[in-house]
Amino acid sequence: MLRAEDQIRKLTALTGVMLMATAEALAQENVARPARRIVVSIPDRKLAVMEGDRVVKIFATAVGAPATPSPSGVYKIVASISDPTWYGKGKVIGPGKNNPVGTRWLGLDLKGYGIHGTNNPASIGHDASHGCVRMRNHDVEELSGMCCRSFKNVVFWTAADWSHRAP
Repeated sequence: MLRAEDQIRKLTALTGVMLMATAEALAQENVARPARRIVVSIPDRKLAVMEGDRVVKIFATAVGAPATPSPSGVYKIVASISDPTWYGKGKVIGPGKNNPVGTRWLGLDLKGYGIHGTNNPASIGHDASHGCVRMRNHDVEELSGMCCRSFKNVVFWTAADWSHRAP
């Protein structure tokens, strides 16, 4: 009996050490990983997910039309909504194939602006939105799955911004 109890104590101690080592390794991994950010090139109509100076993924987008341009600046994602409802001038369109913001809404801290899907995928690659960044539904779903609310910066660049480096 005493021998079995000793073995259980040793096993318990070993398990505790292994758990602590795993927690330490995970903590170091999280510290070592650079923060992710989104950089939107308005003139190129592209959205890049960056991790430090490394490009993780680039997506094609539609940006603001000349009459309703996309803003430049640094923003945060403050809302992530699956199957959103669209509210327009006297109109409300629920989730579904007719919804102008598609299957995802990633709302920015600039009221009324966001990154979203579309019911008009032919608009991608053009200056066609009311100022938001429009993506194909499957692309914005992938972006949303990349932990969007943890992004510290969402940087919108205009042609005039290219003389500076992204924050």
